[in-house]
Amino acid sequence: MTDSRSREHHITVERSARYVTLGPRDGTAREIWFVLHGYGQLAAEFIGLFARLDDGTRQIVAPEALNRFYLFGVEGTPASERPVGATWMTKEDRLGEINDYVSYLDAVAALELQPYGATPPRIVLLGFSQGAATASRWIVSGQIHPAHTILWGGFLPPDVGPDAERIRATSLQIVLGSRDRYLSAERLEEEERRLRERALPYRLVRYEGGHGIASATLEEVVRSLGEAPNE
Repeated sequence: MTDSRSREHHITVERSARYVTLGPRDGTAREIWFVLHGYGQLAAEFIGLFARLDDGTRQIVAPEALNRFYLFGVEGTPASERPVGATWMTKEDRLGEINDYVSYLDAVAALELQPYGATPPRIVLLGFSQGAATASRWIVSGQIHPAHTILWGGFLPPDVGPDAERIRATSLQIVLGSRDRYLSAERLEEEERRLRERALPYRLVRYEGGHGIASATLEEVVRSLGEAPNE
């Protein structure tokens, strides 16, 4: 029970964060991908799904969410054997968490774009599952200006409107598996209606599969970048 006399306070602290990269970091890549993992994943594992894109012309950057936790309970398993995942945020201190990860992602992007100087490469932003909401909020609240945005296994979150200027400035693709356990026909219809009502151009990509990154579909998405989205 919370004491009615207590008061909540916030301070800004310096802390370490980690991210993983593939490809050239010397400013020679023609394209840089920022890929944001989903709930319970880690950057080192997630970036492996994009290894096929590492052809010498792309740089891939996978930031890891700031909040880590044990994926399973403590019963009968020592901590050294329990797998760990990360989450971008929870409902607790929600706005503080969002501000923190936007600042963190801005810092990662600034560092990795620094070698390119005044002529940055084409930026592609991909968010998977929980990372889709994270990517959307980064666009509207941070310093990232992607040419292309891919929301995989997720949609724009309720607090990011389709009429937001920065969302409308990026080419948007939504990629969904036919057997995604987190997706219902009703949810998809609702989200598509929301985008149509705001006349936001987007491309919807459906594939046979569940809640995960399908390599063949990823290659299809890469090939389609630059094509005109559906109106």
